[in-house]
Amino acid sequence: MKTNTKPAFGILLSICASHAINDMLQSLLAAVYPTLRAGFHLSFAQIGLITLTYQVTASMLQPLVGLSADLWSAPFALPFGTLFTFAGLLMLSAARSYPALLVGACVLGVGSSVFHPEASRVARMASGGRPGLAQSLFQVGGNVGSALGPIGAAVVVASFGQQSLALFAGTALVSTAILSRVGLWVRKSGPSRLLASRGARDGDAGPVETVPPARVAAAMAVLLALIFSKFVYLASFTNYYTFYLMHRFGVSVPDAQLHLFLLSAAVAAGTIAGGPIGDRVGRKRVIWFSILGVLPFTLALPHANLAWTGALTIVIGFIMASAFPAIVVYGQELLPRREGLVAGLFFGLSFGAAGIGAAYLGRLADAVGIEQVYGLCAFLPAIGVLAAALPDLRGAMRGAMASA
Repeated sequence: MKTNTKPAFGILLSICASHAINDMLQSLLAAVYPTLRAGFHLSFAQIGLITLTYQVTASMLQPLVGLSADLWSAPFALPFGTLFTFAGLLMLSAARSYPALLVGACVLGVGSSVFHPEASRVARMASGGRPGLAQSLFQVGGNVGSALGPIGAAVVVASFGQQSLALFAGTALVSTAILSRVGLWVRKSGPSRLLASRGARDGDAGPVETVPPARVAAAMAVLLALIFSKFVYLASFTNYYTFYLMHRFGVSVPDAQLHLFLLSAAVAAGTIAGGPIGDRVGRKRVIWFSILGVLPFTLALPHANLAWTGALTIVIGFIMASAFPAIVVYGQELLPRREGLVAGLFFGLSFGAAGIGAAYLGRLADAVGIEQVYGLCAFLPAIGVLAAALPDLRGAMRGAMASA
């Protein structure tokens, strides 16, 4: 439902910039895997366990953080969370053993678990009736940061080693300053803006649910399945794409990192497109196309040469990334008044799926080879057929408004 409140673009851009910083720092973990593997003589399975430790830490906490944000206001949770990211990077830079790497990855994950659900909720507050646009702006910051992380690793960490991670940690304090300003805005304007984003007025509880509870539960199950398939597939890129390119095509580490940057840039472009398109044509259509529509390209990827591999991964990244903003907003519309819980559940599952996928795919790569991993993962987007079971929320909302 549209409101007369305009988007608070200053807050949205602050959240976007902070997300970029957060995810740039978080993505350094995966980007420095070649350096860590050489320095600590790690197997693919051990690399996968590092990712699992990081991702599961974040995924387990995010729904709880989101639910607590729905129930109790905590305007300064965002700047507090960035301090965990700061501490995690310092630990990773100083680690001298494999267990120390796991501890640093764990602390880094706590930073993400605090940041993502509350930042997504604040983006909803600042949306001014355009939640898809707000969610895309928020999420694209993370995509830009994830794209910058491999470049930083290629330029700095590859040259100066693991200890240079400490140089990046200071930028987390920049995010702390930005998010402190956002916290002041949330304390002053957040509650009324959140009501307005739901189409309610001060004193109202907000919208009633327009879909029967049984269908809500079924739709949430479908969304969770789609998120799982999407992020397990993407885990094959974020964790092993550089190894795949080096093994199959013999490219250098810097060239492989450049390919990873191009993929991440395509993901950023798809993210910024998905939300506004969902506002205009409906989120269900975007979800359907972005998951199932990418299947022909994923099936072709394992058989492509280097040039076509680069082109196909850009297309895959763009199409698949357009789903997540639409999925998050769709879920928040399914469960009004639980925006933080939905964001925490979806972001938490995305982290958990990526962690589980990374660990399993690492073991699979050790057993059958890295090239076979991409041949098997190519079929994951077929689960997009489940999107046909999602209810049409725009039609349900129009019906509720007509009967009011």
